[in-house]
Amino acid sequence: MQWARSITSSNKALITHHLRSQRLDQARAIFDRMAAPDVQLSTMMVTGYTRNGRIDDALKLFDKMATRDVISWNSMVQGCLDCGDLGTARRLFDEMPERNVVSWTTMVNGYMKSGRVEEAEGLFRDMPGKDVAAWNAMIHGYCGNGRVQDGLRLFECMPRRNVVSWTSLIGGLDQNGKSEDALLIFRKMVGLGVEPTSTTFASALTACANSTDHKLGIQVHGRLFNLGYYRFDEYIAASLLTLYGNCRRIEEVNRVFSELNLHRNVVIYTALLTGYSFNAKHEGALMVFIKMIREGVFPNQSTFTSVLNSCRGLESVDKGREVHTVAIKIGLETDVSVGNSLLVMYTECGNVHDSVAVFKRIEEKNTVSWNSIIVGSAQHGCGIWALIFFNQMLRTGFEPDEFTFTGLLSACSRSGMLQKGRRFFEYITRYKSASVDLQHYTCMVDILGRSGKLHEAEELVKNMPMKPNSMVWLALLSACRVHSNVDAAERAAKSIFSLDPHCSAAYVLLSNMYASAGRWADVSRTRVRMRHGGIVKERGSSWVVMKGKKHEFVSGDRGHPLIERIYEKLRWLREKLKEVGYVADQRFALHDVEDEQKEEMLWCHSERLAIGFALISSVEGSGITVMKNLRVCGDCHEVIKLISGVVGREIVVRDSGRFHHFKNGVCSCSDYW
Repeated sequence: MQWARSITSSNKALITHHLRSQRLDQARAIFDRMAAPDVQLSTMMVTGYTRNGRIDDALKLFDKMATRDVISWNSMVQGCLDCGDLGTARRLFDEMPERNVVSWTTMVNGYMKSGRVEEAEGLFRDMPGKDVAAWNAMIHGYCGNGRVQDGLRLFECMPRRNVVSWTSLIGGLDQNGKSEDALLIFRKMVGLGVEPTSTTFASALTACANSTDHKLGIQVHGRLFNLGYYRFDEYIAASLLTLYGNCRRIEEVNRVFSELNLHRNVVIYTALLTGYSFNAKHEGALMVFIKMIREGVFPNQSTFTSVLNSCRGLESVDKGREVHTVAIKIGLETDVSVGNSLLVMYTECGNVHDSVAVFKRIEEKNTVSWNSIIVGSAQHGCGIWALIFFNQMLRTGFEPDEFTFTGLLSACSRSGMLQKGRRFFEYITRYKSASVDLQHYTCMVDILGRSGKLHEAEELVKNMPMKPNSMVWLALLSACRVHSNVDAAERAAKSIFSLDPHCSAAYVLLSNMYASAGRWADVSRTRVRMRHGGIVKERGSSWVVMKGKKHEFVSGDRGHPLIERIYEKLRWLREKLKEVGYVADQRFALHDVEDEQKEEMLWCHSERLAIGFALISSVEGSGITVMKNLRVCGDCHEVIKLISGVVGREIVVRDSGRFHHFKNGVCSCSDYW
């Protein structure tokens, strides 16, 4: 007898070992050799199957069990829920010969996780003998489904609470954008003498981070320091790093990281990296990424999102490609979160073709994926692409949202598709009126204005169902600039100044229109108003990122080490362009000087200096990407087209409104910008 018990004990140990190592078939082979496995061992085997997604094997074994107790029934119901089979879980629940509070709570959790709140509420009402865990499950479920007020109401009427109740509500409020309310609950909890757990502290710190409550965060940190938690608990440590990062205390981020006495895993490194990225310490973020790779810590989806955000911040497509290579090596390139981040990075760094390639490789696209590729296509003037992707989105079964329609209207605006823009706008105002916002009206005003329908655009603004903001009027003012309609521009500017008397963009646009029309007295009057109002025009600049270093230029710049070679290159280009018939458009030299001086001033514009630098600093025939903080002027636009043909290179210029792709003397915007 003792010998038989010894064998049974040995088999249990072997089965347990194989299940922990996910060697299910080896565990089953030993299980099948046992004459009469008990209910505990059978339940262990069933749980092993469900934890590895083998629900059919689990159900077959469960059906063969000679004896089943409430624990085995509960395990099978939980296994079905874990495998996403809510229907089978409910059938088994209904078939149970006896149920305990765990059985009921398990099903309540299952319904809540599936978003079926009403069924969960029904079960909770019918549940006999509710314990505190059942109440906690409902609170957690309400918050997880965005019904925070219901969770708060239930919390207030609980007959008894424990620390999990408080923690669930604190975390739920924070996750639903009510971080300040979460901290009020945390203070109330501490005031009542309820001792927080490490999970409570982590939730409170996350709420402090999201509400940037540095003062309370320091107090919680001090409590944790006395308890010795944060140096050994990875989630508390990560929450502290996030807190100080969000509060822009990068020195404290570094101090906390250096004091940790635990294995620096992906959670810790990602929190550190995100802190650097959030504080625009993009080089530091990339150094953290490199360090974690060298230490054998594999990045996860959140890591890639943050580091690719830093690549965007640096506007360095080369760094982005290096990160992309890492994603490919560890098999995350096709993940939707990583893919979306890569897509946006390539789009904003001027590589729309790479964006499309990344998009196509994302295995399970979501609405963010579709919106990102539609908006990205619009930014690069690829309006037809945006419409094609929209049609594919609809065929795939995704429902467009307000961001989708903003992208489509933007695509129509930047590609001169007036009639398509009208149809989209008519559709959303008629059938999606709840989603229509000021951004959609801004886009439609831009579409009409750029198509020369200034009167119709102005009437649309006047008859909007909501009050137009300065951005709507600025869209109209910009269109007036394109079509040189000073009267309409003055009306639009007057409306802008009534909303925002210090709107520098409106003053600059109006002043530039006066200058182009030769109305120098009005230019002077406008500049005096700006000066008296303390309104400063944003200084225009253009830059190129070369080998990870940013080279920035302003108009007439003389400060760059290679400036003499740059001007020499521009003089050469000037002669070449004259040979192909270029004549400077002096309307864009916005100063009251002689014609020769106007042409000289145009050739000193910052975008031309940046292009000159790129041409002398890069390999012959390679592409050039230039970034500009303001809108590229009309004469520079014409010049860059001609330069692309003369030097045989593609030149991408991102200005404040869009990307321009210049190649073989043609721009992707088809001169519609």
